[in-house]
Amino acid sequence: MIALKGGRREKSMTGYDPTPAIWSTEHLRLAIEAARVALWSWNVDSNQFTMDGAGFDLWGIPWSKTVEFEELSSHIHPADRDRVRAAFVATRSVSGSYEIDFRIIAAEEVRWISARGQGADAGIVDRLMFGVFLDVTGRKQAEEGNELLAGEMSHRVKNLLSIASSLTSMTSRSSASVEEMTRDLTQRLSALGRAHDLIRPLPGSQGTATLLGDLLTVLLAPYDDQGAFSGRIRVAVPRMGVGERSATALAMIIHELATNSVKYGALSCAAGSLDISSTVEHDTLILTWAENGGPEVSEVPTMHGFGSNVMLRSVSRQLGGAVKYDWQPAGLVAELRVQRALLAV
Repeated sequence: MIALKGGRREKSMTGYDPTPAIWSTEHLRLAIEAARVALWSWNVDSNQFTMDGAGFDLWGIPWSKTVEFEELSSHIHPADRDRVRAAFVATRSVSGSYEIDFRIIAAEEVRWISARGQGADAGIVDRLMFGVFLDVTGRKQAEEGNELLAGEMSHRVKNLLSIASSLTSMTSRSSASVEEMTRDLTQRLSALGRAHDLIRPLPGSQGTATLLGDLLTVLLAPYDDQGAFSGRIRVAVPRMGVGERSATALAMIIHELATNSVKYGALSCAAGSLDISSTVEHDTLILTWAENGGPEVSEVPTMHGFGSNVMLRSVSRQLGGAVKYDWQPAGLVAELRVQRALLAV
């Protein structure tokens, strides 16, 4: 630590000076601004904070000479507020460096802040503790994205295992020999792999837009019985281009609907069939998913699982639309509405 006595810079007890003489106050200020670090001091007796301009900007509150701890706490996200208050009090009795991450609400915007300092009154001067605030919103959003991706991948693996089992059962019903079953099952699993590739987001700009009909055909090929019930999946849509981003979103939606149909709906039995048609209303494309001949629907199932939530998010955020379910006794009729302009992106 550097101590200032009588205008002289003195080295720490170890004799090591971490701040070379060429680093002026102005140099340190420029470094702090470049790192987007906000400085604060905390009077442990009065519970008042003093912050630099970057600190007030980060918290989204007007500058003042001091700010009460309770006033700062009122801007902390309600889900984090009690935890942060308790953590700050605990820092005075726990030695070593600390780091507290929490959310604040600044001008209706949720931000993640990391508060860092030294505990057990280390470095306290005139009853003032010192530390920094860092804006870690980007890092936290990336972590949340990774958690969502991990959950989605786990969900997909479980679905793929279930689909593989259903495809095996489907193939066994229409195959006359082990060799025929092996060939047909291999083809279906290969088609499932191709369909799964369409669901995986691609980095950068790879390829151009595909046709809507081609996309739906590739996605649904693994579920169409090639034996006695060949052609039970029928697709009738206009010739229309689909962009890469929309293709990924649409693939996730169709994959989720097909997965549920293989498990519980028309595609779970040999007599079931599926028709996909479309109409256009102004700037909106309406895709209709109509199942028939499956197990009778006696009650409306709940659609609140992980896969259903991912599907709804894809429809609303990436395609600017919505999905509506109509559970008929003969099977599900789902209406998917998407913005044509977003479909080409």
